[in-house]
Amino acid sequence: MDFGLGQKEELLYDVVIIGGGPGGASAALYTSRANLKTLVIDKGLTAGALGITAKISNYPGVPGPISGEELVKIMREQAESFGAEFMTDKVVGASLDGEIKMVFAGPNTYNTKAIILATGSMGRTSAVAGEMEFLGRGVSYCATCDAAFFREQEVAVIGNNDEALEEGLFLTKFASKVHLFVPTSDLKANAELVAEAKENPKMEIYMATRLREVVGDQQVTGVRVDPRASDEYVLPVTGAFVYLQGGKPITDYLMEQLELGEDGCLTVGKNMETAVPGVYAIGDLLCSHIKQAVLASADGVLAAIAADKYINKRRKVRADWKK
Repeated sequence: MDFGLGQKEELLYDVVIIGGGPGGASAALYTSRANLKTLVIDKGLTAGALGITAKISNYPGVPGPISGEELVKIMREQAESFGAEFMTDKVVGASLDGEIKMVFAGPNTYNTKAIILATGSMGRTSAVAGEMEFLGRGVSYCATCDAAFFREQEVAVIGNNDEALEEGLFLTKFASKVHLFVPTSDLKANAELVAEAKENPKMEIYMATRLREVVGDQQVTGVRVDPRASDEYVLPVTGAFVYLQGGKPITDYLMEQLELGEDGCLTVGKNMETAVPGVYAIGDLLCSHIKQAVLASADGVLAAIAADKYINKRRKVRADWKK
């Protein structure tokens, strides 16, 4: 199955971590310190719950107030100092079976011995009218996967974070016009991305404008939007790329390879292990504790230690981690 555009490049890692928030970054710090070749794939600094938090004053050892984006950046830089790689991309699928597992992101396949799932719970519980009806027929959640189908066409992007801007800017390489609809009165994204989007001649930004409906016949023909300061209207487009957030665990990329509870959460053992050997899940994917960055970080450390034991076939924890 081809999840990307063009030819895939297959790369081998010891650990691939999906999600770069506090849990994923903490896991990367420990796996990279253990000399495990580590890749973290994340949708952007402000794609997760911590990244969009304005002020944090209770993270141990970090004097506040500090923004969530700043805190995540510090944690990533610490992991990078030990050799962890961070990549901004959207994971669209994974194959968890076998000794070597695969993660699909953009045009590439990343082979790995272990996977740590750290995608959090920003997923949506409900779709707007027409979204599911036209999924795959103009509605998409992955510009890097589908942008080439919209050459010289006008498309809509809906969202207000790093992911929405990154994907929108990528679309400008293909589409004739990208209409970015921001449901809030501000963009909760990296300042450099915001500046780049505002300067791009192929991108038009609509603030405080909500998506109400995706319209079409056999394919998408437009989006019905609701500006806060004026009446609803339909903008003709052939594609709608939706990057809205909610409170549901993000597990769609797992393609039902792991069993979910009634609440959509994953179940793990005491070392964050799932039912599949070499696959671990942490943080808000578990719905098992209070949603705090420090607890997700602790989960990440446990998963990293377990992954190191699994990869190196150790029966005990490394001696230097007991100190």
